[in-house]
Amino acid sequence: MNRKKILESVFSVLYRHFGHLDWWIDVDPFEVCVGVILTQGTNWRNVEISILNLKEKGFLNPQKIAFLDEDTLSELIKPSGFFKVKAKRLKNFVQFLMSEYDGDMDKMALEETHVLREKLLAIKGIGKESADSILLYGLNKPSMVVDEYTRRTLARIGLIKGNEDYDEIKEFLEKNLGRSVQMYRVFHALIVELAKTYCKKKDPLCTSCPLSKGYCKFYANLLQKNLQSF
Repeated sequence: MNRKKILESVFSVLYRHFGHLDWWIDVDPFEVCVGVILTQGTNWRNVEISILNLKEKGFLNPQKIAFLDEDTLSELIKPSGFFKVKAKRLKNFVQFLMSEYDGDMDKMALEETHVLREKLLAIKGIGKESADSILLYGLNKPSMVVDEYTRRTLARIGLIKGNEDYDEIKEFLEKNLGRSVQMYRVFHALIVELAKTYCKKKDPLCTSCPLSKGYCKFYANLLQKNLQSF
């Protein structure tokens, strides 16, 4: 079975197991962008508190953040951790949004995906994963997100070696999943759910994992080692 067929089969198995998963449905695009920047290096619960702080104070829009002093912004997003760094990153993104698109996310969405991705990557503090998350979840553009969960899961299945660079894995997924925003969003969510539930970095729950039999080379090698130990 070629890698495309394996990937399609993996998607089907995960979809049957977890059901339809998707994130940031009917969420304001700017809020998604803020969430993407704040979630760097922390868990989502902490980000939710920070976003709620911004909402309650009436600051969750680009115009307000543009004129908000950095110390006040840092205090509002403090629960998300690394708050001084993230305040600067938020300011950088908002400055870009204001200067390029008059603070209008709809105008931003009209930009060609590959052009906008390069512009996002030029913003200090916006890396490839964040840029693709903004494109996919904030603007509904077909730009696959690659994170640590994606890399670990695909490597254990044997679809990648695991040492490929970000864009190589992204290209592999986009080529074999098609140019579908919905597919990218659901597939990414399923992979994250699998990695958090079963395919953990330490002490993975292989025997319960829906991909353990017939797909996972990591599990097959583990079984082989156990057999050899007898």
